[in-house]
Amino acid sequence: MNAPDRFELFVLPDGVKKLTITPDTKIPNAATFQVEKEDHTLANMLRMQLLDDPKVLFAGYKMPHPLDHYFILKVQTTPDTTPAHVLGNAVTELIQNVGSMKNKFEMDLIRARSDNAKADNGEGEDISSHQ
Repeated sequence: MNAPDRFELFVLPDGVKKLTITPDTKIPNAATFQVEKEDHTLANMLRMQLLDDPKVLFAGYKMPHPLDHYFILKVQTTPDTTPAHVLGNAVTELIQNVGSMKNKFEMDLIRARSDNAKADNGEGEDISSHQ
């Protein structure tokens, strides 16, 4: 059919950069970032993380077309920082948040498996005694 090959969704062609930064000439402290081979998942997470930063005045993204696998992120900051700097901070914070979430999930999974093992061995609490 007309569908592109699956690998085109995530493999960068030769000579294509993952991130392109274009400073905005009309708005002070603003820039446009084009991120290749990513979708709404990363774009929305970045936008929300950027909006949590008090130095960010504006952060928004768009996906130009569903068959084009990139997004455009626009960022405007206060004069005491740059869009590239706040984007770098946002990426670092997102990596930390995802790592923390992963650790919490793994600990909860270990705890649930331990609870299930105790219940299977009859070590769990007898529910009928509470009725």
